[in-house]
Amino acid sequence: MIDVSYYPGCSLEGTAKDYRESIETVCERVGIKLHELEDWNCCGATAAHSLSHKAAINLSARNLTIAEKAGMDLVIPCALCFNRMKAAEKVLLGPYRREYAYRFEGSIKIWDLLDFFCQDRVKAEIARRFKRPLKGLKPVCYYGCMANRPPTITDARNWENPTNMDELLSFLGAEVIDWPYKTDCCGASHVVARPDIVFNLVYKLFDMAERVGANCIVVSCQMCQANLDMYQDEISKKFNRDFYFPILYFTELVGMAIGEKQVNRWLTKHFVSAKPLIESVGLNL
Repeated sequence: MIDVSYYPGCSLEGTAKDYRESIETVCERVGIKLHELEDWNCCGATAAHSLSHKAAINLSARNLTIAEKAGMDLVIPCALCFNRMKAAEKVLLGPYRREYAYRFEGSIKIWDLLDFFCQDRVKAEIARRFKRPLKGLKPVCYYGCMANRPPTITDARNWENPTNMDELLSFLGAEVIDWPYKTDCCGASHVVARPDIVFNLVYKLFDMAERVGANCIVVSCQMCQANLDMYQDEISKKFNRDFYFPILYFTELVGMAIGEKQVNRWLTKHFVSAKPLIESVGLNL
């Protein structure tokens, strides 16, 4: 059993409940014990740091001190939360640390969930439970812009061309397709105030995914999933295109590969149905 602290973040309590269900179920199935942080608070994403740098750092710092007290590495599924926690880590381990309300010694590692899953020890646990190669799925991996950049905050090694999700999905038997837009921005929460900007950004992603021959897009960020999934019909109509790309969480694909029966229920919560794709490639969930 692999024990880790777990920070779900606010959106997994609401709009991204499907992601949370897939994370917690798949982790349980592959021997990862998630210990949710006791009395965690919002990290301040996305607006706090634009209003008060100090408040934004203290919000994340409080969570980090709770995790450090628990004595286990911290896993964070939300790319925005991960980015803010890493930003706080850098400040609290830097020369101005005494200006903040909380103390963090850096004795634990802060993990992006995808990175955590891509460790050899986790892959070994998945391999032990492997039941079904994901043949017929031709995904492009969409990492988004927050989990890897800027590398001075995230400590990412391949911030312009990450490959860990590509490698994980290939390990699961999918025919992963490389593409040049894997870290382009989807517009995130700008979809509320400026949907025109977000629609243009996401259209470019769909257009490139279609050009390279993908039949689905796989993500590790719930904001990316929402922008690509919720507005796909509207974007198709706006640009006079007929896009069909199921937007899948990588945890759902791990679930498929290990024969988790709840995957079907998770997929029904997406706006773009994956059922036609799943049936066409014969995965038969």
